[in-house]
Amino acid sequence: MKLSIKNLENTNSKHFKLPTYNIEEVHNKTKQFPKWVHFGVGNIFRGFISFLQDNLIKSGFDDIGIIAVESFDFEIIEKIYKPFDNLSMLVTLNNNGKTKYEISAAIADALTTQANDWIQLVKYFTNETLQISSLTVTEKGYQLTNNNGEYLQIIKDDIKNGPSKCYHLMSILTSLLYERYKSNQKALALVSLDNMSENGNKFKQAILAIAEEWKKLNHVTQEFLDYINNEDKISFPWTMIDKIVPRPNPVIANQLIEFGLENMNPITTSKGTFIAPFVNAEKIQYLVIEDKFPNGRPSLEKSGVYFTSKKIVDQVEKLKVTTCLNPLHTALAVVGCLLGYDKIYEEVQNKHLLELIKQIGYNEGLKVVENPKIINPKKFIDEVIYKRLPNPFVPDTPQRIATDTSLKVGIRFGVTIKAYAENPQLSISSLIGIPFAIAAWLRYLLGYDDEWNTMSISSDPNLEYLQSHLQGITLGDTNSVSNKLETILSNKNIFGIDLVEINLSNAIINLFKKMIAEKHSVRETLERLF
Repeated sequence: MKLSIKNLENTNSKHFKLPTYNIEEVHNKTKQFPKWVHFGVGNIFRGFISFLQDNLIKSGFDDIGIIAVESFDFEIIEKIYKPFDNLSMLVTLNNNGKTKYEISAAIADALTTQANDWIQLVKYFTNETLQISSLTVTEKGYQLTNNNGEYLQIIKDDIKNGPSKCYHLMSILTSLLYERYKSNQKALALVSLDNMSENGNKFKQAILAIAEEWKKLNHVTQEFLDYINNEDKISFPWTMIDKIVPRPNPVIANQLIEFGLENMNPITTSKGTFIAPFVNAEKIQYLVIEDKFPNGRPSLEKSGVYFTSKKIVDQVEKLKVTTCLNPLHTALAVVGCLLGYDKIYEEVQNKHLLELIKQIGYNEGLKVVENPKIINPKKFIDEVIYKRLPNPFVPDTPQRIATDTSLKVGIRFGVTIKAYAENPQLSISSLIGIPFAIAAWLRYLLGYDDEWNTMSISSDPNLEYLQSHLQGITLGDTNSVSNKLETILSNKNIFGIDLVEINLSNAIINLFKKMIAEKHSVRETLERLF
């Protein structure tokens, strides 16, 4: 049986929790009166965000779904969305081994930003009923410049060409905002749901940068910039999102096939996206949003979303991204790759790796994190270390988490480092776990594991830059390190602070030298310290 709207009535409800609403009516009404357009159609959207709205519709609190848009990997729409009538299959992996299967039909339409979908996308975006345009496109989706602060070539082209011909998502969204401005100047909330400190601010700055460059070339007017800058018209709420959504597990695909569903196996697109018609994810999830929606919003608090102030969102986001989860994940990722692990839950069974993340979280991070009250930092990190990371039914990999690490270390480690540097009551020299994780990342970038076998390095937009400064470093020769690491460690674009200037670089360099001294040096250094 194929997963489709037509076949839902024949789906074995013994296994699946199904939509209880009239799907055709919801989809038709959504297309006529859209409230929510989401960009970035990957797993976090399909397995978390879309189900928030699905829950509202099932409970009778709303009757409008979501419009999904992809701006990068168009094959996802063609191979994962359209063949299955845009249905989302969520497989929840509980740490007791029980598995829950749910199907959402909240996605009413799925488009790309290509020319053939553009007219329809503009219609949705300029509709007066639209309340939210949200994104899950990872940190690099907001990046306009290279390490030298120069605009990327794609941005230079978009600036030159103006709103009528854009390819970068930030330019595309600015163009769509311009269409809305010309059409009706109605209000709208632009909501980043990506793991970034102050994500709403970074989103706004990216949009404004494009608009201001267009203004210089007379592509747009000053009145359009005023429209974007008016929070009563266009808002950029800050958010914190948290749910571990690993790569689709072929074991889950086989289970679904055994239940009678066809074509459930994961695929790899030509752009390298590994994706399946289902999403497997942990049960635990958090979404905290600044309540700033000038054209209204769905009642997502009824689906468990926290709506609060910018200050509290910032505190919760820093709690998660800089202290209680993401730094631990990144440390496990780079060290795990070096030590030959391919599952996160297996790593935390290693007592030394467990002590490493406890050091980073409890002993280093909690000293500088603010308590947002709505979520307790100590309880949050307890849940991460003792419930979430050890869950053997969440097949997350260090290789996945190691992706784009250069865009993450400034947030996941740099914020805590900066807090230590600015607090006279705290000593930079007391940091042990964070310097170890940074040294391990640099060691990872050499492309050799702890056995000195070549290993694959996860994709990273700054990989060429980083490895160019590591050239000449030879395993087994600590003298070859010389001063090669200092250019990277002093780069504020990477770490958010100059690690040489604050006297943290020597500790990192010394650890790095120990890690390249001989085979198994990473493991020996880990075991000696933790």
